[in-house]
This record gives sequence, structure tokens and C-alpha cells, in this order.
Amino acid sequence: MSAIIQAKNLSKIYKTDELETVALNDVSFDIKKGEFVAIMGPSGSGKSTLMHILGALDLPTNGDYILDGENVGEYSDDQLADIRNRKIGFVFQSYNLLPRTSALKNVMLPMVYAAIPKEERITRAKKYLEMVGLTDRLEHTSNQLSGGQQQRVAIARALVLSPSIILADEPTGNIASVQAEEIMLIFQKLNDQGNTIIMITHEADIARHAKRIIHVRDGKIIEDEKNGHQKKIRK
Repeated sequence: MSAIIQAKNLSKIYKTDELETVALNDVSFDIKKGEFVAIMGPSGSGKSTLMHILGALDLPTNGDYILDGENVGEYSDDQLADIRNRKIGFVFQSYNLLPRTSALKNVMLPMVYAAIPKEERITRAKKYLEMVGLTDRLEHTSNQLSGGQQQRVAIARALVLSPSIILADEPTGNIASVQAEEIMLIFQKLNDQGNTIIMITHEADIARHAKRIIHVRDGKIIEDEKNGHQKKIRK
């Protein structure tokens, strides 16, 4: 299986007048199409910086980032926005749903921006809401849904444009443990169907649902664990 993501010697340095902070330090790895990868690390480890680069929300200071065959390392803001819309479905910890708006309309929103005809928007939105078990909640607004249900809506919304990658940032951070397990079962099912999933988390029990765990600390990859096999990275 070919690599859908190639990170080559990525570094990210934040500079102020008096301080230089190295958030990522010479990070390299590949992610193949169809993998389910968790990127795990404590607060301040660099995992959020890495997530922003993988999601084309930010650029590395040094190194190359190749996403589905496109080298995005020197893209303009407009080019980054375009590749995000075409290639990545985002699922955030805070759901980012429109309040007082139905689940159906929340899921339809990305398709409005993509100029997809209304009838197809409705058909697709219903399909993906059914996939995440919310057929009976189509007209419920965000504030009428539980945290777990809101996250399901966010997952359905992330899927409607058939992205190359689903990027989930702490997707279970705001929901109860029982609901978190339900959300992870949805991700596992999506991965079984061939979706590439990258999940950022600091929770070991959530990370274990992935088939590969990349451990990050102090801006470096310290361990790459795949299917129970651990590969220590030299510091």
C-alpha cells in the first residue's frame, strides 16, 4: 500500500524577539493509505503542532510534507485551504457544530461550500448520519444532542466529501467513557472500510484502538508501535 502521508525531517520553530522554541525537531515518518494511526504524547510534546502540519493548518519551518502526492510544505494560505477541503475531514474535540442548527444541516454544510446540488447534499447527509447511528436525530439541533451524539454528527460531517484522510484531534476529550468507546468503535468500523484515520490523543486507552501508535515527546518521535511491535527511535 502506498504512503498517503510522507513527513520528511519536519521541524517547527516558533520565534519571538527574545525566545526560540523548538516544537518539532527533525520528525520523519510515513503513513500508508488505510492505516489507523494514533499520535500520542503529553501536553507540550509537539503532537498538536504536528497535527496542525498534517492537517495543512500550518507549515513546517524546515522539511517536506507530502500529502496524497502533493508537496504542501511551501503552499500559500489559499492552496492550504484548497487541499484541506479536498483531502481532509476534521473531527475536533469541541465538535465545532453550528448551534440551534439541525444535525442534517450541520452535515450538509461542507457540501454547500463545495457547490453540491441540494438533493445530493440531503441524500449524502442522511447516508452518513445513518452510518453513525443517528437516523432518528436528523432534525435535532446541536443543543438537543448529547456530547457523544454531537461527536457522531461531527464524524458524519467529516465524511461527506469523501476525504483522503480523517484527522481527529482529541475526539473523545469532552465525552463520557462509555460514549468514548462508542465513538472509537465508529472509527474502527470506518478504518475497516478502508478509511485512513489519524488521531491525536493523550489517553493511552483511546490510543490502543488504533493499529499503530506514534509516541511524541519534546518535539521528537520516541517510539513507533505497530500491531503490538514496538520500534524505539534513537534520540
